[in-house]
Formats: sequence, structure tokens, C-alpha cells
Amino acid sequence: MTRDELLRALREHAYLEGDFVLRSGRRSRYYLDKYLFETRPDLLEPLGAAIAAEVAEHEPGALRLAAPELGAVALAAAASLAGGLPFLIVRKEEKAYGTGNRLEGSFEAGERVCLVEDIVTSGGAAVSAVDAVRAAGLECRTAVCVVDREEGGSDALARRGVRLRPLFRSNEVASAAKDAANPHG
Repeated sequence: MTRDELLRALREHAYLEGDFVLRSGRRSRYYLDKYLFETRPDLLEPLGAAIAAEVAEHEPGALRLAAPELGAVALAAAASLAGGLPFLIVRKEEKAYGTGNRLEGSFEAGERVCLVEDIVTSGGAAVSAVDAVRAAGLECRTAVCVVDREEGGSDALARRGVRLRPLFRSNEVASAAKDAANPHG
């Protein structure tokens, strides 16, 4: 699937218009429902391949991927299968049972990971995940996301020394949606 085909598929299957409250608490006239693209093998597979390609190009020293629960886990699994890198699941908080881990999966301190995210708005979940992997002794300097909503997330990550590499930006998805609604311009 080409980049343009993937963009059109995201718009067709996951772009919703209305009045929405985002994780950040902000209101938005549109919503990209990550579960509508992460649960479809026909979209998840090419997204995983695209993420793996971004990681290979922009963070070739990464030994693993890291994904905040719940939304980015399917994407990291798809990218792991496409690119051959194992991945870690970053819990929102340490679990209160079993091993009590915040990071699930095997790793060794000092390894470089690349964060995988679904949609980045303010960057709160991504920053929390970066802090967690760094607290575990891992290096993280790059994050790859499907869509950057361009509402401060890239800057929040940059303040942590992490560069955000989005597959798409919100204006591209919105433009694709507008073009689809009015194909004659």
C-alpha cells in the first residue's frame, strides 16, 4: 500500500467529524479513532511496515521498540513483525500484582529503544512512556507515530530530547477528508 493509499484508508476508516473531547482534555471538531485502524489487518499490516521503515531510517541503532498501553501495542506488534525488532509494553503505572513491572518484555539497561505511538496530541502519554523507559535505564531519542495532531506533542517530546517522526500530520488527514468529501475541488 502506498503512502497516499494508506492516508486515504485512514481517512475513510478512522476520521470522524463532530464534537469530541481528547485525552488531553481539549475539544476537537474531528477525531481519529485509532481503534478503527488498529483493529483492521488490512491497515495494521501496512502501518506496521511503515513504522518499521521509519525506525530503520531514523533510529537504526534501536534494539527494540517500546509502546505505551493500550493504543500503541498493536502498532508495535505489527512493526515488530515487519522489522524484526522485539518490543516492550509500557504500562501507565506499575502493576500491583505478579512482577509489579511497568515495562513488560525483556531488555537490558543501556539499550536504545524507539517509542511507537498511535496519535500524538499534547504528547502526555508519549512523554510518560519516555520517562518510564529512561527510568529503567534504556535510551530513547526517537518516537514514531501514525498521526501528529500538531497540538504540542512534538514540542513536549523535544523538551525531553526526543524527535517525533510522524507517518502523517493532522493537516494531511484533514485535507484528505476534505478532498474526499468534495472530489471536484
